[in-house]
Amino acid sequence: MTTPSRTIGHTGITLAPLVFGGNVLGWTADQPTSFALLDRLLDAGLTTIDTADMYSSWAPGHVGGESEAVIGAWLQSRGVRDRVQLMTKVGLDMGAAGKGLSAAYIERAVEASLKRLRTDRIDVYFSHQFDASVPQAETLAAYDRLIKAGKVRAIGASNFSARQLREALDTAAAQGLPRYQVLQPHYNLIDRAGFDGPLRDLAMAEGMAVVTYFSLASGFLTGKYRSADDLKGSARGDWVKGYLNPRGLRILDALDAVAARHAAQPGEVALAWLMARPGVTAPIASATKLDQLEGLIRATRLALSADDIAALGNASAEQEG
Repeated sequence: MTTPSRTIGHTGITLAPLVFGGNVLGWTADQPTSFALLDRLLDAGLTTIDTADMYSSWAPGHVGGESEAVIGAWLQSRGVRDRVQLMTKVGLDMGAAGKGLSAAYIERAVEASLKRLRTDRIDVYFSHQFDASVPQAETLAAYDRLIKAGKVRAIGASNFSARQLREALDTAAAQGLPRYQVLQPHYNLIDRAGFDGPLRDLAMAEGMAVVTYFSLASGFLTGKYRSADDLKGSARGDWVKGYLNPRGLRILDALDAVAARHAAQPGEVALAWLMARPGVTAPIASATKLDQLEGLIRATRLALSADDIAALGNASAEQEG
């Protein structure tokens, strides 16, 4: 049975137990493939899609907005906007269009995102990263206007430290501005230090939803990279090679053992671990092929035992060796 959906605070917005990462849409997944993936997601009840305005500006010939444009074309083609929760982000470099979290830029950027997404509202609009050059009150006031105009339903913070998030929450409370309701940190079974600790404690204490990105550690936690030879020809090789150490291999061994007990794949177990983790609302994960997507769907139905979770936690503990 699929893990039940989660509601974000008092917003009335419900998130699927696994959020689909839209960074691949319009990049490594062309439009027909993207439509097939999104159709299957909806059929499986996974109705939350995460993207950003700058996806996929890193690809040759791309300028950003490609992912939003594909999602918008799909939403219009299928007529399913009311069944989907859309997350997108603002703040990273969009070239000539601008960057940052100033009020003026946010108000321009949201209109561009709405146009590409072919919708009149964004369910969760994220600050993609902290912007030290702009007072947090200015950013939150801009979001306040967008919420009151019905263009944004809730706001989120991505890549914020505990101190930056605490300041944002305090500013919102002191000035009667909207508060960040969702946190999006880099977190997975091998990359734990950035979220476990003060940031996790703060998010839980404040009742924030948490959706994790890089949930499979750039594919390392699927088990397909186990030696330097496996990295040859991989676009993710430079990201993954740092995991090929005794701790990383110990984690893969633990994933293999748990996966064998459940007749599952290591990546499915890694996602199920996140879904079972206190403080985590849903992991974000992407797929470029339908068979990969089936693995994401299976992960939402995988119930780990206390012994499974303990074994994975012990393997991923930070220690020498």
